[in-house]
Amino acid sequence: MIITLQQLEKEPVLFKEAVEAGSIDFGPDLEQRGAMAAEGRADLIEEHHGPRHIVSDIRLRAVYGGQFAVPCARCLELVEHRVEGEFDLIFRPPDGNTEGHEHSITDAEAEIGYYQKDSLILEDVLREQVILSLPAKTLCREDCKGLCPRCGRNLNSETCTCETVPSDPRWEALSELSNQWKS
Repeated sequence: MIITLQQLEKEPVLFKEAVEAGSIDFGPDLEQRGAMAAEGRADLIEEHHGPRHIVSDIRLRAVYGGQFAVPCARCLELVEHRVEGEFDLIFRPPDGNTEGHEHSITDAEAEIGYYQKDSLILEDVLREQVILSLPAKTLCREDCKGLCPRCGRNLNSETCTCETVPSDPRWEALSELSNQWKS
């Protein structure tokens, strides 16, 4: 769904979307399962930056929710996640902050996104919000054994017949320290 400045100049845009799986590219490691619901409102906010300089910001508020699958960080098995959230974001045209010179941005300005060509694509915003709402590291379970580093078998479901790798003699001093702490 594309939200344009022309639409917003007339009235706020209300939306209620069911974003089908596959319509947003979340990358190779994130899979959408079923439709993702998104409902919200977009408003035009005009900021006066001087007597003749008006910046047209888009304020986008919404709630979203959907089912996703992410690979386990250790064994790569898919883990289901219910993702739900809400956001209240401001988007500005790329030239909205220009005052003819460089300046450092404030914390408030760091929270502002940018739109291109007088429009905002809702799916791009949803993609970013879903990715940000997922945990940085996903495990299928706390005691996940992962994959064998030699043969690649999933050690949660199979036993591995690989021989243990002989330890590197350079690490023996640390091994001795570890044994002292255990005693």
